[in-house]
Amino acid sequence: MDGPVVTSDATGSRTDALAVRAGRVVALGERAVRPLITRRTEVVRLSGRLLLPGFQDAHAHPVFGGLRRLRCDLTEAATAADCLRLVAAHGGAGWVLGGGWDSPLFPGGAPTAAELDRVTGDRPAYLINRDLHSAWANTAALRLAGVRADTPDPSDGRIERDRHGEPTGTLHEGAADLVARALPEPDPAEYRAALLEGQRVLHAHGVTGWQDAIVGAYLGHADIAETYQEVDRAGLLRARVQGALWWDRRRGAEQIPELVERRERARGERFRAEHVKVMLDGVCETRTAAMETPYLGERGSGLAHVPEPELREVVARLAAAGFPVHFHAVGDRAVRAALDAVAGAPGSGLRHQIAHVQVVRSRDLPRFRELGVTANVQPAWAIADAAMTELTIPRLGAERAARQYPFRSLHEAGAPLAAGSDWPVSDPDPLGAVHAAVNRREPDGAEPFLPEQALELATALTAHTAGAARANGFAAETGSLEPGKAADLVVLDRDLFSLPSQEIGRARVELTFADGAPVHGR
Repeated sequence: MDGPVVTSDATGSRTDALAVRAGRVVALGERAVRPLITRRTEVVRLSGRLLLPGFQDAHAHPVFGGLRRLRCDLTEAATAADCLRLVAAHGGAGWVLGGGWDSPLFPGGAPTAAELDRVTGDRPAYLINRDLHSAWANTAALRLAGVRADTPDPSDGRIERDRHGEPTGTLHEGAADLVARALPEPDPAEYRAALLEGQRVLHAHGVTGWQDAIVGAYLGHADIAETYQEVDRAGLLRARVQGALWWDRRRGAEQIPELVERRERARGERFRAEHVKVMLDGVCETRTAAMETPYLGERGSGLAHVPEPELREVVARLAAAGFPVHFHAVGDRAVRAALDAVAGAPGSGLRHQIAHVQVVRSRDLPRFRELGVTANVQPAWAIADAAMTELTIPRLGAERAARQYPFRSLHEAGAPLAAGSDWPVSDPDPLGAVHAAVNRREPDGAEPFLPEQALELATALTAHTAGAARANGFAAETGSLEPGKAADLVVLDRDLFSLPSQEIGRARVELTFADGAPVHGR
C-alpha cells in the first residue's frame, strides 16, 4: 500500500495496493485490498516506492555465472594487466579455471598464451571470455590438449595463430572444445553451489524466474540438468526456471528422441526443460557472427554453425516434437535463416524466439510478428562501449552498424519482445538493462548509441516482466500482477516513472518475493 503498483497486464494498468494470500495475488487496488486486512495481516507500506512483478530473465546462464564467481573471476578487470594480476593471485593447485575477460582489453580481442604463462608457469589455465564464445589457454593447457600447429580449425570455430601457424592461446567458438576436452571431471558439489550463488545474485536484482539458455555441455561446462533437478528436489530452487536443452550441432536429428526423454525427466516443481537451444553463429567482435556479406577487409562472412537446409529440417522436426526453439542469432544472415526455418515448420502455436538479434535486415523486421517469433533482446548491449566502438563497428561498417539492436523498429513492427541479460556475459541487473533500453547508453555514458531505437519505459519494463514470462513459458503463472497469479514481486527504492530517464539506472531493488515469500532484502 501507499505506493505505485505497475501490473504489466495486457492493458498496462497501474494501481496503488496489492493483497497476497497463500502465495497468490488475491486483490488489486486499495478499495479492494483494505477490507481484507485483519490483525494478522502483514502490511508492507511502499511509501512511494515502486512495486512491480518480479523480473523475468529470458536468456541467462546463472550456473555459469555462479561458477565464475566461485573460480578465477576476471569480470571486474579493467585492463589486460588487471586480468593477469587476478590470475596470479588465484591460489590452489591443478587447473586455473574461470573467466570473464573482456575482449577489447587485448589487441584484436585475442590474449596470448605467452602472457598467461608469465603468471601461471606450468599450471594449466583455461579461462572463458566474458561473452562465452572464446577461451584463453596457456601453453601448458595447449600441450595437454595436443593443440599444435598441425591441429586443424574445427568447422565451427577458429584457432588464433601466429604467422608460422602456431596456436597463440585464444580459441573461438567450437575450437575452445579442443582444450575443454582435457579439463578435469566436474565436481557436482561445486555446480550445486554455483546454482545457489547464481540464484542469490538474481534474487538480489529482483529476478524471480529465468530461462537458462544452455542446458547441456558447453565450452568445458558440464551438463547442468541434473544440478537443477537436485536443487529443485531439495526444495532450494525458489525461482521458476525454464531450461533450453542444448542442440549438439555436431550431430543431427537422431538426437531428438534423447531431447524428448530429457524433457520428460526434467519436469520438476520449479524446473523444467521444454525448449531447445540452437546456436546459429558467433559474435561480431570475433568475426564469427553470420553476415549476409563479408566483414570489412575480410573475405569471410562469419560462421554458420548449422547449414540452412539442415536447419530447416531440424526446426521442422523439433516443432513436430513440441519443442519451441530458442535460437542464438547475432548476424543478419543467422536471423534471416532462423526466420526462414520457422516459416517452414509446422504451425503449432509454439513460441519460438530469436536471441540477440544484433543486426537485422529491414525486410525481416515484420516477419517476427507474422511468424509469432519473439525477439529476445539484450538491452545492455545496445551502447557505445569499447566492444562496439573498437571491435564491432570497424568490422561491420557504417551501413550494417546502423542496423544494430533495432528494438524500437521491432516493437513498432509488432514483434513480441522479451528481455534477457545473458549473464554472465553482461551484468544481471534488469534496471541497468532498462536504463540502456530507454537511453541507449550506460548511466554514466556519453553519447547514446542509435537513440532512434530507444524504447519507452513501460515497453522496456514489460519486456522484462510479462514479455520474458511469455518467452519462458510462465505467462499463466507469473510476469504480471493479476488475481490468481503467483505473488512474484519486486519493490524498488523509487518510482521509475517519476524520474528523469537518465536516472533509471540508479534505482535499486529493496525487496524480492517469490510466491509471496521474501527471497531478498528481509
